[in-house]
Amino acid sequence: MDTTQERTEEQNFPYNVFAKACPSRGTLEHVTGRWGGLTLCALHDGSLRFNELRRRVDGVSEKMLSQTLHALERDGLVHREAQPTNPPRVDYELTPLGRGIAERLAELVGFMESRMDDVLAARTRYDETRGAV
Repeated sequence: MDTTQERTEEQNFPYNVFAKACPSRGTLEHVTGRWGGLTLCALHDGSLRFNELRRRVDGVSEKMLSQTLHALERDGLVHREAQPTNPPRVDYELTPLGRGIAERLAELVGFMESRMDDVLAARTRYDETRGAV
């Protein structure tokens, strides 16, 4: 029995992200992709309107943010609330499931940011040993 199968049986999960056809793989891609992870982390602090979210996630295009929000909403991680005002107001916020994921992502981001000096030093050493500067 391989390690992945052992892990799944030990934890008694009906899904296995390492299996090609597992539906959890798509959700993992939505969460860990560049825009998905940043969007979830941006919403971790609270509800945002589309343009607020777009400004917060610097560099994302309107199209990519829209696609990302649709995917996260479909996965049950983001709630979209349209209010019947003129002009229309749409707010995005995390669902309880999305909040749980965003909390873990925020912890990872904080750890990564706190260790960037080590990462940059490792990149420099790597580049120097390979003659690329």
